[in-house]
Amino acid sequence: MTADRSDAPLLLSRLAAIVGEAAVVTDATAMSPYLGEPRDLYHGRALCVLKPRTAREVGDILALCNAAGAPVIPQGGNTGLVGGQTPDASGASVVLSLERLNRIRAVDAAADAMTVEAGVTLAQAQDAAQAADRFFPLSLASEGSCTIGGNLATNAGGVHVIAFGSMRDLALGVEVALPDGRLLSTLGALRKDNTGYDLTRLFIGSEGTLGVITAATLKLFPRPRSRAVGFLGLRDPAQALKLLNFVKGRAGPMLNAFEVASRSGLDLVLRHIPGTRDPLAQPHEWYALVELAAFADGEAERAGAEILAAALDAGLAQDATLAQSLDQAAALWKLRESLSEAQKREGGSIKHDIAVPVSEIPRFIDEAGRRLAAAFPPARPVPFGHMGDGNIHYNVSQPVGADKAQFLARWAEINAIVHGVVRELGGSISAEHGIGRLKRDLLHETKDPVALDAMRAIKAALDPNGILNPGVLL
Repeated sequence: MTADRSDAPLLLSRLAAIVGEAAVVTDATAMSPYLGEPRDLYHGRALCVLKPRTAREVGDILALCNAAGAPVIPQGGNTGLVGGQTPDASGASVVLSLERLNRIRAVDAAADAMTVEAGVTLAQAQDAAQAADRFFPLSLASEGSCTIGGNLATNAGGVHVIAFGSMRDLALGVEVALPDGRLLSTLGALRKDNTGYDLTRLFIGSEGTLGVITAATLKLFPRPRSRAVGFLGLRDPAQALKLLNFVKGRAGPMLNAFEVASRSGLDLVLRHIPGTRDPLAQPHEWYALVELAAFADGEAERAGAEILAAALDAGLAQDATLAQSLDQAAALWKLRESLSEAQKREGGSIKHDIAVPVSEIPRFIDEAGRRLAAAFPPARPVPFGHMGDGNIHYNVSQPVGADKAQFLARWAEINAIVHGVVRELGGSISAEHGIGRLKRDLLHETKDPVALDAMRAIKAALDPNGILNPGVLL
């Protein structure tokens, strides 16, 4: 045991009575994977890690911990990037892993809906939809390990938000264990339910601070029968914006993704990720990856070829290639999806998950780069991301040959520069990663004070003892 609690033995015994001895993990080595997060920014300690199997067990755990005043840290696949799933250093917290709540409860293809438990991975949910000849569109680089519960708790976005929205748009209902142990359910395949407050959306994006999501009913869509993936070389973000509007006007609802990346980012991928190659003959300052999807065989491919040719004729791109096979499409997507891993291998990186109005993306990138160059010339901006919905990952890599620790010590200074531009353009300091511990203080500096008061009031009403994820978000 690591906690300085006189009642720790009794609490552990009572928790074991709920979930069984084998589901209460207290061994330091076995707990270790649950006490840190992917970027190694946060490491904590815990009284134990619990692995319940049912929503009712989750409710009973919360009721017991609420009565005992024991903090509870909900955790899904532990892929979050802002420390929202990591306990603090006190050792008094219970880490609540939802990994064993992993059943596909129901798939209703006729209603385009499926109900899954929180521990189901995103890849498993995608596979369950495909088995029913349906499509679940959320797509993330971590989809093999991130879970639906975590996706909901952080309102995950991904590459298809331009066409389908984020998790708030993809959920029809949720099942949530409240801090007092009650189970609240809005599960069901209803597309319209105008009977009061939207409790489903309240819990999505709340980062485990209001309740623990144990299951959800998700929207499904017809499965596309054709897909086109193109990769285009561009001059700058301003040209990328013109290209985006051009493609939107020609493709309409077929536009599934519109991603951008700088040459600096592509160079990192080509240097660090085996099996990648530059798909265009000449280097360009910027790139766009465009995906179209359609429901008739060959429709997306025909539209993609016509749109890319028209874009080149209109001077909206300097070069382009269209994937001619599934393998080529996967290779183009690998360039985009490997950007974070390549930057990690390059060294220290100060990351920003920001959103501005789509029309302001070129101005944001130009102004952030200008201010950063003036304050810290050796730093290397590596912007990339979801231009179609205004979400740019404005990451800054350490200077070549620099000391990683010294570079990361400038985190606050670089944050102030980047987030200052974001605020001036009416943007958000967190587009899809959440607030967690990393951005908690920044939220207080940027959020409307009345909105923060309303959030605190909701937190106090649902979690009056403050046991759920203390120190996260608020």
